[in-house]
Amino acid sequence: MEKHEERYMWVALAVVIVGTFMSVLDSSIVNVAVPKMMTVFGASTDKIQWVVTGYMLVMSIVIPLTGYLGDRFGLKKIYVIALITFTVGSTLCGFAGSTETMIAARVLQGIGGGMIMPVGMAMIYMIVPLEKRGVALGVWGVAAMAAPAIGPPLSGYIVQNLDWRLIFNINIPIGIIGTTLAILLLKETKIVKDKKFDFLGALTSAVGLFTFLLALSEGNSKGWSSIYEIVLFFIASISLLSFVFIELAVEDPLLDLRVLKNTAFSLSLVISAITTIGMYGALFLLPIYMQNIRGYSPMQAGMLSLPMAIVTGIMMPISGSLFDKFGAKWLTAIGISILAGASYLLSKLTLDTSYTVIIMIMMVRGLGMGMSMMPAQAAGMNSIPKNQSSKATALSNTVRQLSGSIGIAILTTVLQHRQVFHTARLSESISLTSPAVVAAQNALSSLAAKSGFLMQIYSQLVKKAAVEGINDALLVSTFICLAGVPLAFFINRSNIKNKVQETNEL
Repeated sequence: MEKHEERYMWVALAVVIVGTFMSVLDSSIVNVAVPKMMTVFGASTDKIQWVVTGYMLVMSIVIPLTGYLGDRFGLKKIYVIALITFTVGSTLCGFAGSTETMIAARVLQGIGGGMIMPVGMAMIYMIVPLEKRGVALGVWGVAAMAAPAIGPPLSGYIVQNLDWRLIFNINIPIGIIGTTLAILLLKETKIVKDKKFDFLGALTSAVGLFTFLLALSEGNSKGWSSIYEIVLFFIASISLLSFVFIELAVEDPLLDLRVLKNTAFSLSLVISAITTIGMYGALFLLPIYMQNIRGYSPMQAGMLSLPMAIVTGIMMPISGSLFDKFGAKWLTAIGISILAGASYLLSKLTLDTSYTVIIMIMMVRGLGMGMSMMPAQAAGMNSIPKNQSSKATALSNTVRQLSGSIGIAILTTVLQHRQVFHTARLSESISLTSPAVVAAQNALSSLAAKSGFLMQIYSQLVKKAAVEGINDALLVSTFICLAGVPLAFFINRSNIKNKVQETNEL
């Protein structure tokens, strides 16, 4: 690789990292500000959730389109449009005066955010040679994997000490800088002018993914067995099945499902889905434990993920360099094992677990994620020829988006059901007529004191049941992570390199 080509590779990577970090950060940074927005806009929980859900749903619809758009119009052009769209959406979010305008602005923001990551990732695979992809993806992965962990503490600090609108306005200068750098420094990729748009594929994927993710996000509030949920899942099933048949039949599919015949790539998707669920498990459940049960502030709860993000950020380039030398098999297996082990330790939370102990466990999780996520993904993408990288990255990002949503839905359901179970179990073990309880009540002189004593018992019971429910959900997350360990041993470095070199020579 010549010096000027290597220099351009790192310049392009830096530009892509700016946009990736900004878009991924906004998927998690808004969560801590939701209670503040409810107060400012006077919105109900059911209504304000669309500020988060709307962004997620629009991203899921846009991501499958990026493969076609990048091939037809050029990755640079689409990346610049994505950055501009995201920045404009962020600006409108910062000035929104009502729940409705905030949701509309978040939808616009989601359109840009949904394109930034897969297009940026596709550019990396187009620019970076095979032998340097591990290091390049490791550096890029700092933004992609650290941003979800940095979002909560940053948002907590802004909401607690500054104007909450800054969580959106902070994107404006970053977006302007990123767009300017992209226009000036990036080179346009090859454009396929005769590319046909798969309209039926786009329609069925949009309807299928939208209804499926909507059903997952509202399952716990509406009831999983409600008519509403049944109808949504039915529409999603019909649409997604139709999408599969259409994609396998058309000449230029929106998402080329034929790449799933590539065993290495399919294996990387499964491992990516498993590690994504493992990552979101703690990021979703721990804030509930810290704020609702332990009474910590949003800032304190958010800070838990910062040391983990630092460890992940340090580990990503290291694992990338190790991947280039030794392959993904052992790195992935060891990384997922560490992630599973840390998840198991988290499943032993109590009402007085030390804040420091939780931080240490989260740092170990960061080590596992930094070791496992990038090598498995890079191994899969290295088996894909360059001319299919746009569609492969679109499919990879779609799977990651779905797995994150599915994981949160599974863990939320487990949490709620097990919390009810533990509340009933603990209630049975406490008798208000037992001699010890009666004696304690008799020792209290006033009715108010006796009432307060009983309320304290009930409050502790509810908290204990909630902790047990969270522990059970984290244990489920542990088993999901463990399922990825044996899969890692099927990754074959030599076969991947030989296959992609043979394909590129054709």
